[in-house]
Amino acid sequence: MSSRTVIRGGLVITASDELHADVLIEDTRIAAIAATGTSAAEAWTAERTIDATGKYVIPGGVDAHTHMELPFGGTFASDTFETGTRAAAWGGTTTIIDFAVQSVGRSLREGLDAWNAKADGKCAIDYGFHMIVSDVNQDTLKEMDLLVEEGVTSFKQFMAYPGVFYSDDGQILRAMQRSAENGGLIMMHAENGIAIDVLVEQALARGETDPRFHGEVRKALLEAEATHRAIKLAQVAGAPLYVVHVSATEAVAELARARDEGLNVFGETCPQYLFLSTDNLAEPDFEGAKYVCSTPLRPREHQAALWRGLRTNDLQVVSTDHCPFCFTGQKELGRGDFSKIPNGLPGVENRMDLLHQAVVDGHLSRRRWIEIACATPARMFGLYPKKGTIAPGADADVVIYDPHAEQVMSAETHHMNVDYSAYEGRRTTGRVETVLSRGEAVITEREFTGRAGHGMYTPRSTCQYLL
Repeated sequence: MSSRTVIRGGLVITASDELHADVLIEDTRIAAIAATGTSAAEAWTAERTIDATGKYVIPGGVDAHTHMELPFGGTFASDTFETGTRAAAWGGTTTIIDFAVQSVGRSLREGLDAWNAKADGKCAIDYGFHMIVSDVNQDTLKEMDLLVEEGVTSFKQFMAYPGVFYSDDGQILRAMQRSAENGGLIMMHAENGIAIDVLVEQALARGETDPRFHGEVRKALLEAEATHRAIKLAQVAGAPLYVVHVSATEAVAELARARDEGLNVFGETCPQYLFLSTDNLAEPDFEGAKYVCSTPLRPREHQAALWRGLRTNDLQVVSTDHCPFCFTGQKELGRGDFSKIPNGLPGVENRMDLLHQAVVDGHLSRRRWIEIACATPARMFGLYPKKGTIAPGADADVVIYDPHAEQVMSAETHHMNVDYSAYEGRRTTGRVETVLSRGEAVITEREFTGRAGHGMYTPRSTCQYLL
């Protein structure tokens, strides 16, 4: 049985256009778009009509950086694929790309199989995987080729976390050389973890144990140095590079310099770096632990460089790095020792709304909002134009967004499986009203109407954003 839906009267916003238009959906895909009131649009008939008058009609968000059920610091991220993807849908995100983890001494395939098992049949929205490469050897390099052929086309490496995820420069270079051959994209956590560990040890020896010291030891210069080094290694390998969760002015400058040289170097930042700061890390009574993540929150003056980078396209993507740990029982593991606080913040539900607030505040245009949250992440990771846009043939991942509704972010009302909100009490303008995932309503006028298992695993092509 074929089904048809018409969305009427909204302002359709993509990365390139804004148009008062009606959208025709047939089954799981967008069939046509026509200006509202034209004879073409008026002629459409459908079983379901959604009135979007006075609302935005935007592509579903693509969050290219999440960590559901991630093991870290002796515990696990508190969102499962079921709870995390449901929360994502509430926030207007219809595709996530999570990270499968290779354990040291194990194969990439083993890690990917484990994450497929976690997600299979659980997700409310579509999903894909990047692969964290923790152990570069000849077998791993061969597996990278096979994974690219299967649609796992991006590989994350860490210059941080010695003894856990860390790769040295030689391992990084080998993986980059391989990606230059097979079309994969290396994603880099760029912090000098060896130097940071020295500073952590010295801070703890001085009795500096509170959460705010997490930010003080993970210095902006060590993010910039690692970013510079990653760029040069990628240049030697002839490979593209995507630097994740950029937080510091000095790191943005390294990316801008590389891009001015015409290199395929890309940068992602996250809402926490745009809206939060070291002021949060310094909150009393261990409250600052809620805001411990890596790269860390920076002093507020770094935010201007991040917003500027988003406007000038020296930063291309805003993802969440959603990696929630409850304050009670998880963040508390680091009382008396900031280095034991699980690193990560909840945010998969908040990203689209916070970025719309940036539109309201004049930091971004509406089209740039859609570009950095939907279209570019889809292009960067081989999902476009199936995802990230509203166009004939695209998946019917569509959000009806009320730009005038006001809300107050709070742990009492969010849907993420975590006991605090990083944005508690923040007032924002704009709110998701209805969300379609491949034509199926998962949020209907502020009610969850989706189901676990609707979300499909989505293989990806290689990066579509290269110069």
